[in-house]
Amino acid sequence: MLPFIYGLKNSEIINSIDLSFDVPSVCAAKLIGGQADIGIVPVAALLDLPHYEIISDYCLGADGEVDSVFIFSEKPIAEIISLRLDDQSRTSNGLARLLLSQFWGRNDVQIVREGPADAFVQIGDRTFGQKNRYKYYYDLAHFWKEFTGLPFTFAVWVSTKPLTGEFKVAFNKALAFGLENREIPIAQLPHRDDFDYGKYLRKNIDYVFDGAKQQAMNKFLAWMKAGQDKLQMI
Repeated sequence: MLPFIYGLKNSEIINSIDLSFDVPSVCAAKLIGGQADIGIVPVAALLDLPHYEIISDYCLGADGEVDSVFIFSEKPIAEIISLRLDDQSRTSNGLARLLLSQFWGRNDVQIVREGPADAFVQIGDRTFGQKNRYKYYYDLAHFWKEFTGLPFTFAVWVSTKPLTGEFKVAFNKALAFGLENREIPIAQLPHRDDFDYGKYLRKNIDYVFDGAKQQAMNKFLAWMKAGQDKLQMI
């Protein structure tokens, strides 16, 4: 998100919007509840929106390892008994459960929302530097690519209200400006010995919502909607 935030804050579009920041699940809830008109929302939330338009050529995606969406565990996937979901992301929870069922063949894993578990889903900056703390870690975007051959789309920019073509052009230009100038905010981030912000924001996150990411999103949502792996999302 950092390049997008930089672009929005440093373009004229900032004068046309009221910008706020929340974790993915809250962003989705605000859009669903009508508290926001535009948002970058986890793709699973699209199933709860009766009307929406994807308004941007940009997204939050990954073509392989994303390095911020994991299952962490002290046991291999083949041996875990329970999985605790992350209350910050419906999409990552859904992806974890889909992979458990369809890729790893683990339909017998108990899914919990809180409390102790053998493994847990975790997303975002809380995962930075955490790979060395656990014996096993599973990058979910990597295993989705291994499973489907496709990149993964975590979140897209959508609107629940009609927007003018002029606004959408200006909005996309602001996002593009942020991506073109991402080295500026990257340079302002603190150094960490256990995590490479530059690699993450330049390489791991794939921001272009192209045809492959559209296909991946549609495939993921079709699985979710059909309940093929009996997902019950929080």
